[in-house]
Amino acid sequence: MFESFTRLPHTLQALLATLFTWAVTALGAGMVFFFKKIDRKVLDAMLGFAGGVMTAASFWSLLAPGIEMAETMGMVPWIPAVVGFLAGGLFLKLVDKILPHLHIEAKMEDAEGPKTSWQRSILLVFAITLHNIPEGLAVGVAFGALAAGIPGASLAGAAALALGIGLQNFPEGAAVSIPLRREGMSRFKSFWYGQASGLVEPVAGVLGAALVVAVQPLLPYALSFAAGAMIYVVVEEVIPESQGSGNSDISTLGALGGFALMMLLDVALG
Repeated sequence: MFESFTRLPHTLQALLATLFTWAVTALGAGMVFFFKKIDRKVLDAMLGFAGGVMTAASFWSLLAPGIEMAETMGMVPWIPAVVGFLAGGLFLKLVDKILPHLHIEAKMEDAEGPKTSWQRSILLVFAITLHNIPEGLAVGVAFGALAAGIPGASLAGAAALALGIGLQNFPEGAAVSIPLRREGMSRFKSFWYGQASGLVEPVAGVLGAALVVAVQPLLPYALSFAAGAMIYVVVEEVIPESQGSGNSDISTLGALGGFALMMLLDVALG
């Protein structure tokens, strides 16, 4: 089965990998069929874990390989890293401004982006969707690097990134569906919105894989771009949300655990 996967086109590999990450989001959203609410300490630990995974993935799976690839391509290695990283953060900042969204547990009056009459459920889904754009892009770029034959890129490393992103998508799915259920929405509808937040990942993954193979000199920039976008999400949203309810010790331990697990996956498998 593994050998069959290696022979697939790179865009199809990226699609399958990001369908896996979406499926884990749906699995997390499915927790709404068993629970109507989630303990805040558990939620903060899960958010911290997600932040730790995303932070580790940004360096071990994106920035470090991007710097190595830039060197092998004869580039000044720090230029793609810095330019791509900052561009990724600025891109998410722009999306933040133009896309209405609401963070978990926030009040409607605290919704960010343009004023809108959209329902709370839609705004919550859009907030988590913002997380998933850079995550899907990161997985797609990793598989694109493999297809482009870039030194240092490996199927095991790309698979480790997809696995790590998938693991941290589980709490994100639950973090959407369970609060919606608590507010009175049906279990099925809460699940539907929760899994829908991950649907952007396969789209971003395929686009990322196709782009970097078509324009290979962009690859170090693309890897750094995905890293910058993920760090923006972690610093601007994930960590503040996990620390805002007085459970800083628990969320910090979750972040350490997530970082350590992603580092282990990348070093051991990549």
